[in-house]
Amino acid sequence: MTEPDDEGSPCRGREAAVGREAAVLRLMALDGRGELTSAHVRLVADAQGVSVRTVRRWVEAARREGRTRRRPRPRFTVSPEVRRLLAVWGGNAAAVHRELAARARDAGDVHEVPSLATLQRAIVRDLSVGERAGLRGGEAARRRFDVYGKRPPTHRNACWEGDHKRIPVRVDLEGSAVCPWVTWFIDVASKVIVGVAVTPHQPARDAVLAALRTGISRTAPYGPFGGLPGQVRVDRGKDFLSDAVAKALGGFAVPVHDLPAYKPYRKGTVEALNSAVEQMLLVSLPGYTRRARPAQAYRPTPVEDLLSYPDFVRVLLDWVAWWNSEHRPAGVPDGMTPREAWEADPTPLEENCRSRARAGRSEGGQHPAGTR
Repeated sequence: MTEPDDEGSPCRGREAAVGREAAVLRLMALDGRGELTSAHVRLVADAQGVSVRTVRRWVEAARREGRTRRRPRPRFTVSPEVRRLLAVWGGNAAAVHRELAARARDAGDVHEVPSLATLQRAIVRDLSVGERAGLRGGEAARRRFDVYGKRPPTHRNACWEGDHKRIPVRVDLEGSAVCPWVTWFIDVASKVIVGVAVTPHQPARDAVLAALRTGISRTAPYGPFGGLPGQVRVDRGKDFLSDAVAKALGGFAVPVHDLPAYKPYRKGTVEALNSAVEQMLLVSLPGYTRRARPAQAYRPTPVEDLLSYPDFVRVLLDWVAWWNSEHRPAGVPDGMTPREAWEADPTPLEENCRSRARAGRSEGGQHPAGTR
């Protein structure tokens, strides 16, 4: 004889299952002490909305099988062979179902094949979203659903991250429309943009060296941020790994960590900065190349309507100053601005000795007493 279903909505079914389990455990405890009576059974039956006979069957099932819930229904699950077929067919459940049906017809046992809807439900239930995306789009698609750990918090100048970004904005450079590039370094702890270099062409090692100079030097017109970082994280860009950059940083005993290619999450601070500048600034500028347009109606903004290259550089540097002094990015403690976080950090700053010497000579030959 089958037991009555605790059905209805999924939530009501779960609540009924939990209520049955708690009630049966209580009745079994009373039964073990010899205190179980018909009154207890009637109380449970009234509370659960079932008959006394049903509650007695629950108790008998617990005595014989140790089962306090309904017997689970047999259901189709994704087997290793089904997983293999999903990988072969790129996650296409209909194609997998056709192959299973063809195999069953050849074996003369068509009753063993689940329906397409049953197969699809099993795939959704037994495979994670990332696994399903990976079957359809490969490893790169699966990685979008990975959970990545965060690095522990550090102090200012413990680590910088650097990157190039092609600016998706056309600007006027002596009558020609070009898309400039920005090379910048950001302090991971305080989110301060410490060094910036803008070029009207694809950057090379000179742009990296220029951005490093603006970051390391704290004398006018640079600063107040900067100093020598503990390490610099970059991806496998050849400009960041050039001999000139390696010698420049190696001379100050600053290691460069070359991260694996195609893993932007390994330097998430500068990647977040790349996204932020586009969303906060670049989309509002004339000549933005990623603006949505009607189909077959693309007409580039005339050169005379674009920002000039010097004006664009000025706008970008103003935005950098706003980011450092007024913006409150996520990840900065206590909702401070990057500048406030930098100034609140008591970690001493290590500076370039030659910069300190020049600063001392400019002050009448007196060297600074120490780092700030």
